[in-house]
Amino acid sequence: MARNQEYLTEAAGLMRAMRQATLATLDKGVPFASLVTPALDEEGAPLLLLSSLAAHTRHLRASPACALLITGPAVDENPQTAPRLCLQGEASPVEGEALQARYLAAHPYAARYIGFGDFGLWRLAVRGVHFVGGFGAAARLDFAALQHEISPNPGAAQG
Repeated sequence: MARNQEYLTEAAGLMRAMRQATLATLDKGVPFASLVTPALDEEGAPLLLLSSLAAHTRHLRASPACALLITGPAVDENPQTAPRLCLQGEASPVEGEALQARYLAAHPYAARYIGFGDFGLWRLAVRGVHFVGGFGAAARLDFAALQHEISPNPGAAQG
């Protein structure tokens, strides 16, 4: 139990610190990966600002199933020592000024294009969480517990 709490704490730290991640989508059943810049909504779910011109957005419109890989810094020169978190779920478009404000708080440079007609926010409804903390440290985590670890007071501002 203590080890699981340790994993939750580390996974929450990865999510709060993330500035980029790898989004995996399906292109007619074939995996496709791309770099994205997530932020967190008020409940700790990932928000993505995506262009409708991007391949991954077309993939999500056809099949919302996706995964988001978040990685931290490696402990040494071996990249396999880096903690990482894979979030699995379905992405869907979302709207709202509060969500835009949360996204821009994490990525202020996006103010240059967030209002363009081809850009929109998407939220990942997380169904599965797999954490790897390095060699021999891996576990499936409960997303509700992870959300609580990210923000014990839902609706509170993220920092």
